[in-house]
Amino acid sequence: MLLQRLKEYADERLSLPPPLYDESPVRYIIELDGSGRLLSREPIDTADPSSPATKRGQRRYMPQVQRTSGVKPLLLVGNAEYTLGLARPKSKPERVAACHRAYLDLIGRCANGTREPAVCAVLLFLQDDPASNISLPDDFARDAAITFRVDGAFPVDLPSVQAFWVRVNDPSVDPDRPAPSMQCLICGKERPVLERLQGKIKGVPGGQTAGTAIVSANAEAFESYGLPASLVAPTCTDCGERFTKAANALISERASHIRLGGAVFIFWTREPVAFSLASYLDDPKPEDVKSLLESVRSGRRATDVDNTKFYATALSGSGGRAVVRDWIDSTVGDVKRSLISWFEGQRIVGLNGEGRGPLGLYALARATVRDVQKELAPPTPRAMLRAAVTGTPLPVGLLYQAVRRNRAEQGVTYQRVALIKLVLCRSNVRKGEEDRMVQLDSDNISPAYRCGRLLAVLEEVQRLAVPGAKATIVDRFFGTASSAPASVFGRLLRGAQPHLSKLQRDRPGAYVALQRRLEEIQAGLTGFPRILTLEDQGIFALGYYHQRAYDRAEAIAASQRRRDGQGSRSSEESLIQAILPQIEEEE
Repeated sequence: MLLQRLKEYADERLSLPPPLYDESPVRYIIELDGSGRLLSREPIDTADPSSPATKRGQRRYMPQVQRTSGVKPLLLVGNAEYTLGLARPKSKPERVAACHRAYLDLIGRCANGTREPAVCAVLLFLQDDPASNISLPDDFARDAAITFRVDGAFPVDLPSVQAFWVRVNDPSVDPDRPAPSMQCLICGKERPVLERLQGKIKGVPGGQTAGTAIVSANAEAFESYGLPASLVAPTCTDCGERFTKAANALISERASHIRLGGAVFIFWTREPVAFSLASYLDDPKPEDVKSLLESVRSGRRATDVDNTKFYATALSGSGGRAVVRDWIDSTVGDVKRSLISWFEGQRIVGLNGEGRGPLGLYALARATVRDVQKELAPPTPRAMLRAAVTGTPLPVGLLYQAVRRNRAEQGVTYQRVALIKLVLCRSNVRKGEEDRMVQLDSDNISPAYRCGRLLAVLEEVQRLAVPGAKATIVDRFFGTASSAPASVFGRLLRGAQPHLSKLQRDRPGAYVALQRRLEEIQAGLTGFPRILTLEDQGIFALGYYHQRAYDRAEAIAASQRRRDGQGSRSSEESLIQAILPQIEEEE
């Protein structure tokens, strides 16, 4: 199904280059006249080091075909070994000679088969000891691609040359290993099929630089019915080239792919529509998300755009092979509705109680690991993308990873608590509770939630009583408090009494407010749980984060009221005024 959809994309959406041609950098151009004489002794160097696109030379459509470590020349393009017979570093002389002979033989066959004067001119030049006739600069790169221009035109662009290249690589005319005729898996027609695909997918993380094959079997364990290599999924030449070029086009376009966690996610629609998944999952803009919310919630009937088919897949590399990690077949309308649920699920107040913008996949995924470049495994972003696009629950393993990072870092971050809320809201037990988990819920009677709130208040007691403390109770006890509250909260409450006594003496208003808050939270607790489940540890983190965000938001609001001349002398205001300097210091 994936390969068929990719071929459809190539047929209907792409302007394809000639068969068995692909875009590649060509650094050097040798200028000849119609009789094969040099017009310029030194090749034209097209490389521009200042531009990433042309640092290896100008990109042109050139003959391409999958090659192994053996000798296999490309038509009218190649490195110095093939083109001029000049060895690259560490190359063996006998291999260099074999490469150059094969290159000359191919051009000779092309000249005889096409009778093109431009190809004959190139052949004449190469038969007359080209290495001695040409002048090469000191910085000449022998591994860079070289091609020819004859009287101002490139021979590789001639239709007859392009047709010759197709004939040469027709698997059905190989005298040594003629291709078997089988039913093509993609088009369903009886045709000669490829033992090895003639193109490779470029840019798949973990794959080889030269590219990866999406259909390949290199050992008996991977073979089916005794069919080797690419014959495990019989594919004709045309279909194989088209779905490969479609995948390469999607990977090269910024709007149709995301790279994350050792995988590349590519997505496309059956027909062109004004909808880009990458803009929502890579770096979502608040105004775009708001517009999406309004369009889906308006109750309007589904448009033709919403009925358009939507496809997505995840690819990672394993040496020379591409691994298909996921496949999604949906519609644009269903994806939009899933994205609404995705952004609603992650919505939570910022650290100061303010509204925060939506998070992309990268921000959420990096919250689960210490080093996103080294530790983020492909299953994590893959599970997130599938949940975002299809509306399915997130794996409980993501909650475990977030809780584990909380314990390792002894605290929570906005990104991590947003992911925790997202996982909890997507579970079957708490589905539909997105709005209840956005900010402080003083009516929440969950012991885990109240324990998290209690830790936040006890931390504030310590901060006010012992300003400048190098290690707070959260720095020392967050992991234990969030997993085994009964073993630590009794000690934390006893340790808070001297701090409360100091506040009662020095800051009576703050003391009254904190004491009232402690009593309100503990009134809903019949005891401290001995052990918290994984889900409860996530709820604990929410309670702690919500309480801190609420206190900071109140402090900032009180500061504004004071500046406006509307301040009061209540105990809450006293506490708020005490908290505010710490917020300003942290910021």
